[in-house]
Amino acid sequence: MRFIGYIDAKTDAKGRIFLPAAFRKVLQAHEEERLVLRRDVFQKCLMLYPASVWDKQVDAITERTNMFDPVGRQNLRRFVADAESIVLDGSGRLLIPRRYLEFSGIESDVRFIGMDNTIEIWNRQAADALLEDTDSLAASLEMMFKSPTHASPKGEEPLQQA
Repeated sequence: MRFIGYIDAKTDAKGRIFLPAAFRKVLQAHEEERLVLRRDVFQKCLMLYPASVWDKQVDAITERTNMFDPVGRQNLRRFVADAESIVLDGSGRLLIPRRYLEFSGIESDVRFIGMDNTIEIWNRQAADALLEDTDSLAASLEMMFKSPTHASPKGEEPLQQA
């Protein structure tokens, strides 16, 4: 399951927003009805997980958490407690709870960004600022593929420019 691209939208006064049709089609193709919404751990945006992806994330954290490690248990607790199960209404809308809108700075203008197997939901102006810095992307990708610490899959050569 892959979500790509970005789509701009607007919330209504109650915090409801239409999930873009392109992303709904991906979910339907994979028979995903339930979604999970949580704050991102790195950025001031929201993460929308298909239920199967969410379950794998929680399983991965749980597998690495010793039930007798209070710090690990607290991290798992904080990760799971800050999530909310979401079901799209008959019109394809989801309701973003007020606490998430406040955290992400979303008032009206929203940008959905396909991020591999999840969907990010951003304040549109914050997303603009993040995505316009193409120079740092080029430099980071160049370093990633030149660096010997980032091995290519299956021993393949790093990507070369044409």
